[in-house]
Amino acid sequence: MEGYDESTYGESFADVYDNWYHDVTDVPATVALLRHLGGDGPFLELGVGTGRIALPLAATGARVTGVDSSPAMLERLARNAAQHGASVTAHLGDMVDDLPHGHSGVDNTTPFTTAFVTYNTFFNVRSAARQQQLFHEVAARLQPGGRFVIEAFVPDPDRPAGGNVGVRSLGVDRVVLVADVHQPADQTVDGQIIEFTESGGVRLRPFSIRYCTVDELDAMAQNAGFRLERRLENMTGDITGDTTGDAQFSADSATHVSIYRL
Repeated sequence: MEGYDESTYGESFADVYDNWYHDVTDVPATVALLRHLGGDGPFLELGVGTGRIALPLAATGARVTGVDSSPAMLERLARNAAQHGASVTAHLGDMVDDLPHGHSGVDNTTPFTTAFVTYNTFFNVRSAARQQQLFHEVAARLQPGGRFVIEAFVPDPDRPAGGNVGVRSLGVDRVVLVADVHQPADQTVDGQIIEFTESGGVRLRPFSIRYCTVDELDAMAQNAGFRLERRLENMTGDITGDTTGDAQFSADSATHVSIYRL
């Protein structure tokens, strides 16, 4: 998408992110799963945004560092942190090129026990080469045996190429549409969320992703020294593997939580 860069999404959505996406996935289940995997941390969140996951995680007493390329998102994070009484160490920067080397404590910098990226944010890295580099950069910042958790959708192999327009929400004084173009050869989706209001005119909120399959993710992980430890359908899945409940990953799953171990 012409004119789109790494900070565009955050700058475009920061003002509505908390309202539109606060419950897009199960936050308590996500926090519980991360605490099970990483204990007290330190944790590293890629694309921390306004703190939807990072702040509830920090509120449990975990040490959390977050990276985001959008100043507007991090401004909202700071505001939310003050309201929630939780603390997240925030870094402004790209989640491939600018990852911190560890969590900064009083006396030292501690490598991370667990890195995580939620709700399709991994796909905001818009080339296969950069996605592979991200795995390497994360691996370099984890403790031995550390984990990298990725939550994302499973691409639909039957989705056709071309454009699509749909209604996201509809009210008496507002309508929000989603328009996008899918290019399966490049594994990209470029789009706009278009908001029409009676009083405010038109607002455009662009997005652009490069998706990949779970097999591609597994290959990237292996190249960076990870192995797939477990794959769940969502954050409510049973991490112990003792049961095969509804949240266990299957060939029909539309989403996945992939847990990679260094």
